[in-house]
Amino acid sequence: MSEMNVEQARFNMVEQQIRTWEVLDPRVLDTLQHMPREHFVPDHLRNLAFSDMNLPLGHGEVMLSPKQEGRLLQAAELSPSEQVLEVGTGSAYLTACLARMSAHVTSIDIYQEFLDVAGDRLKREAIRNVALKCGDAAAGWDDGKRYDAIIVGGGLPELHKGFHYSLTVGGRLVVMVGEAPIMEGMLITRVGEAQWATESLFDTWLPPLVNAPRTRRFDF
Repeated sequence: MSEMNVEQARFNMVEQQIRTWEVLDPRVLDTLQHMPREHFVPDHLRNLAFSDMNLPLGHGEVMLSPKQEGRLLQAAELSPSEQVLEVGTGSAYLTACLARMSAHVTSIDIYQEFLDVAGDRLKREAIRNVALKCGDAAAGWDDGKRYDAIIVGGGLPELHKGFHYSLTVGGRLVVMVGEAPIMEGMLITRVGEAQWATESLFDTWLPPLVNAPRTRRFDF
């Protein structure tokens, strides 16, 4: 794809996919317009970099579609001074967008090979305000810090409170809850030390986080 065609494809992605899915925040649109998505897509899928679809990354994981990424970024309402926790580094494209919109991102993935590739991609884009960590954060991530925003990039079959206490007061948790075929995007805001407000955002689907807790058992 020539440089001109790439820029046209990126413009079309923002105008035809992302804006039409009610992503209208100027900072989000500017970030998606300038972050080179094609540099974060697996090489053999590069011609699909701007397609309205989830792209396979291996291990059953996917790179979210542009409109899903746009809605997550918009829901997080990031400001440049904020600390962000991302669960599921994946391709590192969303990581890069979060880093552009905040002060610092801690990004967790269960697969070290994703993190190795992510580190190279972020370095190539001169993004230095990201810490990549390998671990299982499906039930929460308690590193003793509080975050202004937590973005969970995989589905949770059930909403649990593993992330709630890692938010600052005023902090936002963006998470997809439910089972296939439809999950509910949710925004959970910590409004007090022991108080959270919940807002439903949109319906979507993405693979569940590896080891995501399930308490319900169905007997037939």
